[in-house]
Amino acid sequence: MTGKKTTSPIGRPPLLRRTNALTLLKLLREAGTCSRADLVRTSGMSAPTVTNVIADLLSAELVQPLGEGASNGGRPPDLIRFKAERGCLVSVRITAQFVSFLLTDLCGKELDTSEVWLAGRKTTPEAVCALIAEEIRRIVRAQGLKRDQVLALVAGVPAITNVDEGVVLAISTLENWHDVPLRSMLKRSVGCQVTVENDTNLAALGERMEGAAQGETSFVEIDIGANVSAGIVLDGRLYHGAQWSAGEIGYLRLPHISRRDPVLHEFGALEAVLSSTGIQQSWRETTAQLGTTMRGAGRVDVTAILDMAQRGEAAAKQVVKQRAAIVADVIVNLSLILNPGLVVLGGEVGRHPALIGFVRKELERSEFAVPRIAAASLGEAAVLRGAIAMALEAIPSILLPLP
Repeated sequence: MTGKKTTSPIGRPPLLRRTNALTLLKLLREAGTCSRADLVRTSGMSAPTVTNVIADLLSAELVQPLGEGASNGGRPPDLIRFKAERGCLVSVRITAQFVSFLLTDLCGKELDTSEVWLAGRKTTPEAVCALIAEEIRRIVRAQGLKRDQVLALVAGVPAITNVDEGVVLAISTLENWHDVPLRSMLKRSVGCQVTVENDTNLAALGERMEGAAQGETSFVEIDIGANVSAGIVLDGRLYHGAQWSAGEIGYLRLPHISRRDPVLHEFGALEAVLSSTGIQQSWRETTAQLGTTMRGAGRVDVTAILDMAQRGEAAAKQVVKQRAAIVADVIVNLSLILNPGLVVLGGEVGRHPALIGFVRKELERSEFAVPRIAAASLGEAAVLRGAIAMALEAIPSILLPLP
């Protein structure tokens, strides 16, 4: 027995109308306020099509008429705006020490932020999800919003993440975080669309949205701090790789230093050398070899070491120049494979002027495939802003679901 014959909806009027509505809604959200004539010019649609779609958006209460605007000599334009207050977005950053939150309207305008420290708390996936749900309820209520107005949540995690399935492979610094179905757990707790993504990937999106990578279509963000990782954007899209591990450069093998195979729950060879802990260890060894009498040399934090290198102090300069040479090698290797136009250096080590200055000097020796180098400009806010950027891309489809 043959089944009922089905046909593709491609080209049907309802689908075309929705496609046009998605386009205009995105343009309105980005513009804030504009006229129908502006939408005709920007979208390339005919005036009757724009009028019909705007009528649908008005009836769905997604846009609001604002009356006539200023005239340039002809008929005054009828202005409309996207109703950004119709709902809200939440971004969440999970770390070993704290969970941070950013609440915005549907245009990405900040409404509230908060941070919950994990010291003394259980950090199992169930406990962290309960914490997230409770804090979201609190900040949403504080803004006079209802829970069902939360339309999307994007969570950033310091781990390899299967974005399609919303599964976090492992976070060794938290309790029992192995193959965690975080998306489904959060969706049950929060009740909205949920996306889970690697935090460095989100930091790259944040820098592209409003930081050092604005306008770039292909670039790499390298974060160097407590960990070392990269977020890769190619032709305007995050690149994850076949097994979601693209950008895990902390596990790169280092010639003449280590050929150890990558192990998921341990520092990689590159991470052990470049991370804050690795630099501090090298600083202690270097000062001991130089016989320095610097008081408290063993307790100096990584920022102080970088500051001393910038001032030209010999021991610190030696340590940082060694790391800069390794970073430059990584950048050259990435550039020969991906050829990005820009590399953004982030993290407390990566964005420090001392390291960036030495890296640029090292790169002067290369004759081609050398990208521009820029310091990340958003700091700790990059992950949360990148998560909002990702949520904003999904908003038109959430507001106008498939019929």
